[in-house]
Amino acid sequence: MDRDQLRSILSDVADRTRSIDEALTALRDLPYEDATAAVIDHHRSLRTGVPEVVYGASKTPQQIAAIVERMMMRNGRAIVTRASREAVEAVRAKHPDMQDFEVARMIAVGTFPMPQSDRFVAVVSAGTSDLPIAEEAAITIELLGTHVERVYDVGVAGVHRLLDKRDVLWKASAVVAVAGMEGALATVVGGLVDCPTIAVPTSVGYGASFNGIAALLAMLNSCAPGVSVVNIDNGFGAGVCAHMVVRGTQCA
Repeated sequence: MDRDQLRSILSDVADRTRSIDEALTALRDLPYEDATAAVIDHHRSLRTGVPEVVYGASKTPQQIAAIVERMMMRNGRAIVTRASREAVEAVRAKHPDMQDFEVARMIAVGTFPMPQSDRFVAVVSAGTSDLPIAEEAAITIELLGTHVERVYDVGVAGVHRLLDKRDVLWKASAVVAVAGMEGALATVVGGLVDCPTIAVPTSVGYGASFNGIAALLAMLNSCAPGVSVVNIDNGFGAGVCAHMVVRGTQCA
């Protein structure tokens, strides 16, 4: 249930094209629904502007398909992150027109909002190995209704590649900087742009990277002001944050 859906129900009641009892029926699962496999927060979009999203890791394909089915019935759309190939096929069996974002390990079913402005988020990745997390951030932002410009494989080991894209970075309303190894990309980007930089450490790297802890600590210790950091491999969280930044600038 988002603002547009609630506004439509209330307008129908005001226009007497929908009875109060019909409206109550439509709202009976607000704010949440116990769907056995999960307690679905249908109120989240109304509160935050960002819908409930299914975290697919550790859920069975059958659980994911059941949750998606309930979300489709209530909201007409569903997003799944960290979806296995088995989960993709389970959802596809009921929704053959679903979108399968294999690199990002995401599923999207239904219709999603279109961007309301030309403002965009630049999603920047250090290397090709960071693509799954960078794409998770980028797809999340796009499904929420914000434009994305992708700037990939521009790590600081060849900083000229990043500087060649500075015109794109300077036009962005927010930047998501995705990097493993030593995580230096976030500091370099943060020193170039006049918008928030959301740093995403990835688990990419050799032994002493400690599965992303080295990049996480480096980003937390960034000397560039305006850099904030999400958890290791959390492209989804970074994408939501970047979308909220852009949405906030649109409202300002």
